[in-house]
Amino acid sequence: MKNSAVKNAGWIIGCKIIQSLVNLVIGLITARYLGPANYGVINYAASIVAFALPIMQLGLNQTLVREFVKTPEREGEILGTAMAINILSGILCAIGSVAFIMFANAGEKETLLVCILYSLTLIFQATEMTQYWFQAHLLSKYPSIAALCAYVVVALYKVFLLVTRKGVVWFAVSNAVDFFLISVILMVIYKKIGTQKLTVNRSVGRELLSRSKYYIIPSLMVRIFQNTDRIMLSFMIGEEETGLYSAAITCIGISAFVFSAVIESARPVILEAKERDRVLYEKRVTQLYSIIICMSLAQSVVMTLLSRQIVYILYGETYAGTAGILAVAVWYVTFSHYGSVRNIWILAEGKQKHLTGINVAGAAANVLLNLLLIPLWGGVGAAVASLFTQFFTNVVIGFLFKPIRPNNALMLKGLHPRVLTELLGQILRRH
Repeated sequence: MKNSAVKNAGWIIGCKIIQSLVNLVIGLITARYLGPANYGVINYAASIVAFALPIMQLGLNQTLVREFVKTPEREGEILGTAMAINILSGILCAIGSVAFIMFANAGEKETLLVCILYSLTLIFQATEMTQYWFQAHLLSKYPSIAALCAYVVVALYKVFLLVTRKGVVWFAVSNAVDFFLISVILMVIYKKIGTQKLTVNRSVGRELLSRSKYYIIPSLMVRIFQNTDRIMLSFMIGEEETGLYSAAITCIGISAFVFSAVIESARPVILEAKERDRVLYEKRVTQLYSIIICMSLAQSVVMTLLSRQIVYILYGETYAGTAGILAVAVWYVTFSHYGSVRNIWILAEGKQKHLTGINVAGAAANVLLNLLLIPLWGGVGAAVASLFTQFFTNVVIGFLFKPIRPNNALMLKGLHPRVLTELLGQILRRH
């Protein structure tokens, strides 16, 4: 891929490595301190708020990079309008999340307070739309540095909480602080280096929503099969099992930033290639698949074989039940990355309307499988349900559904080792 994309990914990965090391240390100490039950409360609230996130974003997070690439002369209007829309929807979604908890968990004051604090992140993430402008210009070093600075502040705050032995509610504040700091820093940087003033235009808003609306329901469905497991575990088994399951997902998330960096940096390169050269465009998609497949397989094999040792070292005996969950869950995360690559292809091809059917089928399968498997195997059952769901949604459907088959052909090409070796050779020659 282009040298600038490699440098862009390098910035993201470099900052995220530092952030992940801090997260690893502070997060593990926090999980041990809170214990599975309280850790489960925090993750339950986070899952509820996660359902509202796609509605808040209104699909704009999937299309903004393309809008900036195609019409750079209007980026001030596009960014300003997108932020205004998302701030309004963020406020409404925060209110909706709190209302749900008041109904579903009536009388549980601590759970309600934790959810209220978590719901503030919806508003702050709305003002974080500037990150997509940086992505489009391959300037991800700025949001990476902003995220790192914010996380260091939050880490220090968590250290204070641990030293002073505060309760679970205090830990829920940290996420809101994190997103607030990132949004403020990005806005300051954009004002310094951005060439266009942010403005709000109703007609631009209608244009943006006309293209992004196809992503709202699919994104919501994705959130269902990403978070339904934790919510159903909480209701069907209990918060302790939710905590064990969440610990497994946290283990897998330690390396998630690498996948995110590669995919985010490749997105503008692929979309730009689509406008210029069909052959080059398909080559870029195939190369991205090859990278993601090799990385995810390596992660899954290592974490499956060493699941017990990983959990014991990171969490201790209290989280012993997490090992079996981790060995299964790491494979479903593998297939979820395939879906991220496929979504770039769908956006480039203008086939967004097909996402709704694909993800509705996936969400329905996930809920049904969770209902069947959680009573039998608890957290392991939830992981198995998610594994089958991700494989079905991001691999099998692509072969069954004709409009998506060309993408699966590129995925299969990405399995050939020659694709990766050629790409690595190109990168080494440039350096």
